[in-house]
Amino acid sequence: MTAAKPTQAKQQGGGISAIFPYIALPLCFVASTLVYLYVFGASHHFVDNDPTKDPLPGDYFGTIYKGGFVVPILLGMFFIVVVFIFERFITLRSAGGSGSSDAFVRNIKGFLDRGDISGGIAACDKQKGSIANVVRAGLNKYSEMEKTPNLEKDQKILAIQKEVEEATTLELPMLEKNLNILATLASVATLVGLFGTVLGMIRAFAALANAGAPDSSALAVGISEALINTALGIGTSALAIIFYNYFTSRIDGMTYSIDEAGFSLSQTFAAKNH
Repeated sequence: MTAAKPTQAKQQGGGISAIFPYIALPLCFVASTLVYLYVFGASHHFVDNDPTKDPLPGDYFGTIYKGGFVVPILLGMFFIVVVFIFERFITLRSAGGSGSSDAFVRNIKGFLDRGDISGGIAACDKQKGSIANVVRAGLNKYSEMEKTPNLEKDQKILAIQKEVEEATTLELPMLEKNLNILATLASVATLVGLFGTVLGMIRAFAALANAGAPDSSALAVGISEALINTALGIGTSALAIIFYNYFTSRIDGMTYSIDEAGFSLSQTFAAKNH
């Protein structure tokens, strides 16, 4: 058992998952810059096919392009949020195992009640995922403690509980990994959007301050810059907050299932060795 733990931790902490953020973050900003320049900034979105002029009436791509240099930054943040939402969905689905977590925990309780430890371990192998990994570690320790006569019952129960806690400690980092990116962008995207809004309003007021008739073109560009950046910042932040809370809730549910299974292990052992 103890020899397998470092390997498990190494698998979770290394490989593609360890370098994924370092690859995904710059790629998202590169993609956002290309989209900004060659999609939103394509010449056919503007009067006389000139990106320096006003966008065509009703052309939202050209309007977004006029949002200024903050737009590709916000687009990059939006792409990052989307990428890590998919990454977390895939990871948590894999961590949950091949079937229902609640049904799996109920099955484990049934195996424990019948004293069928090998059947419980086989169910863990079939279920897979983080919950099954923790329960398997607990079942192995359970079986080991049943064959260890030179320890008091309380020491055996404590050993089982400790094994479950150690296995949980190995699994939790994988479940919570990259959530800090969503949490950070939930706050930063709004601030960057506000920064772009302020820049746009400065440009709009500068157009109004011109002597004589205001520069309507500069005024329109300034207002577009303000509104586009506000929309992108708020939209990205809202998406990050919603899915951060969703993933946190799913992780809490998995942790509860792990705790429930660990409690059943220790209680069953205590009852059968009374």
